[in-house]
Amino acid sequence: MNYSSELKKFITSQHINSAVRITFAIGIPSVIFAYFGILKELFLFPLATSFVGLTDMPGPYIRRRNTLILTILCFMLVMGVAGIFKDYPFFIFLEIIVFGMFFTLIGVFGIRLAAVGGLTLVVFSIFVDGQFFHHHVLISMAIFLAGALWFLLVFVVISTIQPYKLAGQMIGENYLELANFLKIKSKFYLKNQDNDELYRAVIAKQVVIKNLQEDTREVVFKTRKIVNESTTTSRLLMLSFLNSIDLYEKLLTAENDYSKIHKIFDDENILEKIHDFLQVLANEIANIGISLQSGIKTNPIEDFSLLMEQLHESYFQLKMKSMNPDNLEDFMALRIIISRINEITKDILASYEVMNQDLSSAKSLSTGLDLNQFAPKSEKLNLKVLSNHFSLQSSHFRHAIRITTALIIGYVISQISYLGIGHSYWILITSLAIMRPAYSTTKHRNLLRLYGTILGAITAYIILITIQNGMILLGIFIFSMILCFSFLKDKYAWAVFFMTIYIFLSFNFLNPGKVNIIFKDRIIDTVIAGIVVFITSKFVFPVWEHSQNLNLMKKSLLANYSYFNTVITQLNTGNIPIQEYKMKRKDAIISLANLSDNFQRMLSDPENKQKKMEIVLQFVNTSHLITAYIASLSQYYATNKQFSEIDFDGWKKKIGSELQLAIAILNQDQSIFELKNSPNNEPEDEILDKLLVKRKNEIIENEIYDTRDPNRITHLTEIINIRKILELLDDVAVQLKKTIALYKNEEK
Repeated sequence: MNYSSELKKFITSQHINSAVRITFAIGIPSVIFAYFGILKELFLFPLATSFVGLTDMPGPYIRRRNTLILTILCFMLVMGVAGIFKDYPFFIFLEIIVFGMFFTLIGVFGIRLAAVGGLTLVVFSIFVDGQFFHHHVLISMAIFLAGALWFLLVFVVISTIQPYKLAGQMIGENYLELANFLKIKSKFYLKNQDNDELYRAVIAKQVVIKNLQEDTREVVFKTRKIVNESTTTSRLLMLSFLNSIDLYEKLLTAENDYSKIHKIFDDENILEKIHDFLQVLANEIANIGISLQSGIKTNPIEDFSLLMEQLHESYFQLKMKSMNPDNLEDFMALRIIISRINEITKDILASYEVMNQDLSSAKSLSTGLDLNQFAPKSEKLNLKVLSNHFSLQSSHFRHAIRITTALIIGYVISQISYLGIGHSYWILITSLAIMRPAYSTTKHRNLLRLYGTILGAITAYIILITIQNGMILLGIFIFSMILCFSFLKDKYAWAVFFMTIYIFLSFNFLNPGKVNIIFKDRIIDTVIAGIVVFITSKFVFPVWEHSQNLNLMKKSLLANYSYFNTVITQLNTGNIPIQEYKMKRKDAIISLANLSDNFQRMLSDPENKQKKMEIVLQFVNTSHLITAYIASLSQYYATNKQFSEIDFDGWKKKIGSELQLAIAILNQDQSIFELKNSPNNEPEDEILDKLLVKRKNEIIENEIYDTRDPNRITHLTEIINIRKILELLDDVAVQLKKTIALYKNEEK
C-alpha cells in the first residue's frame, strides 16, 4: 500500500474538508466562551452548530442553503414544543408519536430531507424531558438559534469563497473509486485467482461508484454556476466528470473468458505484464483524483505512454513467436484486450490534458449534451406524495412506525427511576442513529455502534485519568471531532469511536471529575438502545430485502434490454443520438447497482428471510455480465466504422427475443406463449467464417504480418470480436431466462 498516496486522498477529500469546517465552526466560539468562563451557560450554542452542520450534505449551493434554513426552522419548532410541554407526560408521548411519524416520513422526499428529519428528532430527544433547558425556554431557544445561524453564516462565507471546491472534491473521489475498481479488475490477469470472489468485489465496487456518481450528478448538473456559466473552472470540472463516466464504461467492459485466457497464455508473462500495467494506470487515475480534490494541477507519475508501447511490443513479439492457425482467435482476443487498455490509456492522457488546459483557451470547451437530463430525479414536495405513503404497503411508513415505537420504548425505559439512568436522552439518540429502513443495515450499524462506543469509552477513560493538561485535552478533543465527522459516512465504527472520545471530553470540560458516571451511563445507554432497536427492527413491521427483489430485477432487466437495443441499433444504422445512448447507459448501470446493493443487504437478513438466495445471486451475476458485454459492444459505438459482415438485425432479433421472453416470464405476461413459439432468428454471419478460414490459410503459408502499429487493429479482428461478444450476450441471455423461470417456479 502506498501510504503517502492514501494520506493525500484522505486529507484532500470532501469528508475531511467538511469535518474541519464543522469542527472549527464549533470550536472557535467554544474556545471564546471558555476563555470568558461562560461556556457552560452557552453550551447550547456549539450544540446547535454541530447538529445543523451534520445536515449539510453534498449538493448544489441553493439546495444546501435552503436545507440549512429548513433545518433551523424544524429545530426551533421541536425545541419550542418540547420546552412548553416538558412537564406534561401525556403531551410528551403525543409529541413523540407526531414528530416521530412526520419527521421520519419526510424521508420520502429524498436523503436530504431524511437527514433533516433524523437530526430534528435527535434535537427533540435532547430537549424532550427538559434536561437541557438551563435557562428560561425562550432564552435557551435564543442561544440555540444563535448557534444554528452561526453555522449558516460559516457555510455561506466558505461557499462564496470556494464555489467549486465541493464539486472538485466529489469528481476527484469518482476518479479515486475508478482507480480502486481498475485495481480489482487487474487481478483477473494474475494466476490462480478466485474469479467468483473477484466478481463479487467488482459488483460491490460498482455499488459504491453508482452511489457516488449519483451524488456527484446532483452537485454538477444542478449547480447553476457549473452548468450555465462558461468559466474555465466550471467547464473543466464538467468535462472531468463526464470523462470519468466514459472511463467507467471502458473499465466495465468484460469480453474476456479469463479461464480460457489463462489456459492459453499462463506460460507466457504477457498476462502478468497486463496486470502490472493496469496497476500503473490505476495509480495514474488516483493521481488525477487527488489533484481534483486538492484543486492543484498535476503531471503523470510515470511515462505510462512509454509503458503502453512496451506492452504492445511484448504482444507483437509473442504473436510473431507463437501465433498459428489453431490459436489465431485467442490472439485476436488478446489483441482486443490490449486495444481496450490502449483506449483507457488515451482517456487518462485526455484527463490530464483537460486538467492542465490553458485557462485562457478553455472557455471553448463544450459537452454538447442537455445536462439536466442526467441529474438525479427527486420527489416533488407536496402533501399528495406524503399522503400516498400512509399505508403499511409503504416501506417509509413502516420505518416511521418502527422509529416511533423505538422512541416510545426508549423514553419509557429512561424514565424508570430504579434504573438510575443519568443521561436518558442518549438512549433515544442512539436508537435514532442506529435504526435504518432495512433490517440488515440496522443490524450492522447496531454492532458497529456497540464496538465503537465500548472502545471509545475505554480510550476516553484512559485519556481523562492520565492526562490533566487542558491544552493537550483540547487538542485531542479537536482531533477526535475532525476524525469523527470525517468517518461518519464511510467508516461508522471509527466515527462512533472518535465521537465517544470527544463527547467524554466535552462533558469533562463542562463538569470535571465525573468520568466514572459518564463511562457507566454511555455504555449502559448504548446497550439498552441496541436491544430496543434490535427488537423493534425485527418484530415491528420489518421490511425484508427479499421483498424488493422482484421490482429491482424487473428494472435491471428492462434497463439492460433498452441499453442493448440502443447499442446494436447504433452499430447497425448509426442514427442513435449520443444523449439517448448515454441515458440508456446510465439507467442500466444504476439499475444493476441497485439490484446488487439489495442482494448485499439481504445477506445480513435472518436466514429464514433470505428467500431464493442462490437464484437471486445467479440473476445478479448474469445481469452484471449482460451489462458488461453490452458495454464492451458499445466501444464500437463511436468508431464510425462499418461492420457490414455482421448480421446485426439477426443478432438483435435473436438476443432481443431471449430478453423479451425473460421479461415476459418475470412479469407473467400472456405473450410468453407467443414468444416461445416465435421462429428462431439465427444471424447470417457465414462470411465471417470464410474470412477467418482465409486468414488461417494465410498463416499456414507463413504470412504473419509484423505490423507493429499500436493503433491498428485489423478489420477481421474487430468483427470476430464483435461476434464473440454477441455470442456471449446470447448465451448469458439464455442463462438469465432460465434463472428467471426457476425464480418464478419457486413462487408457485
